[in-house]
Amino acid sequence: MNSSSRTALITGGTGGIGLALAHGLLGQGYAVTVTGATEAEVAATPPHADLHAVALDVTQADDVARVVATLPELDVLVNAAGIILRGGREFEIDSFERVIQVNLIGTMRVCLAARAALMARRGAVLNLASMLSFVGGPAVPAYSASKGGIAQLTKSLAAAWAPDGIRVNALAPGWITTELTRPLQEDPARSQALLGRTPMGRWGTPQDLVGAALFLCSEAAGFVTGVVLPVDGGYLAV
Repeated sequence: MNSSSRTALITGGTGGIGLALAHGLLGQGYAVTVTGATEAEVAATPPHADLHAVALDVTQADDVARVVATLPELDVLVNAAGIILRGGREFEIDSFERVIQVNLIGTMRVCLAARAALMARRGAVLNLASMLSFVGGPAVPAYSASKGGIAQLTKSLAAAWAPDGIRVNALAPGWITTELTRPLQEDPARSQALLGRTPMGRWGTPQDLVGAALFLCSEAAGFVTGVVLPVDGGYLAV
């Protein structure tokens, strides 16, 4: 990395929405560390002079502490690491627990590990919520519960950490073209049902989230905390 004056950490940032947000922050002059769940994800991360990719298991406290300790300072934390288990697997308690551990507890674990560094820089946290923070997902109860939890965790930490100078907000992506949503994209009936309810009439892209993310992480949002902002093409408006 170069001597950038601002530093960001993005969990789950080696692909999809996380990587798009990483490039948005790079464009604003940040030095960015992104994490992937596996070494293969890390190795596949496109190179950039100010982008550093590392492996991280957010369910392991020691691993989280190790990654956070490598950062000389921290201005922005983005929690984008998450999993979803389809095919009815989330109705099995072991799978349910796994999703909650990664998506919700993992987010809290990283927030706690990063708190001191964020406080020192009066930094910002941006969590990744979901449309399923607002509506139920009948096929994915664990994912839905975790994302509902992210919305409430965001509000709780915003209130708790405001005296520390840390702002905590969340984005709630609509139906975005990522690997996570590929099964929906490739199912014509389900895709059309989603698009039929989306006033803007298209799938979103990871890039569609960048502007909102940069705003929430910037000084322009200096009096904004505890917000769960939908970026959904109007899906929740109808």
